[in-house]
Amino acid sequence: MSLPLQAVDRLFARLQATYGRDFTSKYEGIEIGLVKSSWAHELAGFAGQLGSIAWALENLPDRAPNVIEFRAICRRAPAADVPRIEHSPAGKARIEEELKKLGPNFRERAGRSGGNKEWAPRLIRAHEDGQRSRSSAPLQMARQALGLAK
Repeated sequence: MSLPLQAVDRLFARLQATYGRDFTSKYEGIEIGLVKSSWAHELAGFAGQLGSIAWALENLPDRAPNVIEFRAICRRAPAADVPRIEHSPAGKARIEEELKKLGPNFRERAGRSGGNKEWAPRLIRAHEDGQRSRSSAPLQMARQALGLAK
């Protein structure tokens, strides 16, 4: 998607008013419609960021820029302010409420020393029953978790 030609027309009007003949002489002998189409194509990435183009117009160089130079100025525009969500840590009551939602066994399993290792014996039994994994890593981790590392 190109920059709308109406935006390019306004851009050209501003650059002609600022630089006069220095700007228009760059394109003598070239059909102005082709020049504007080229500008619309090169500035397509700013179609949804007209603020960057406005910033570039407020920070023009001393001499008339070509489209590549103008695009580089647009890229230097500061990022738009984005609203941010305030972060506030959860209080103890909120944590308790959320833990209740996780089920009655959660506290018991989470509170065990050594963590939850119920997966390890199941994985070892599956291996012994002939269910092989593509990698030996899960079996090694299960053995390590149970203190059976080989």
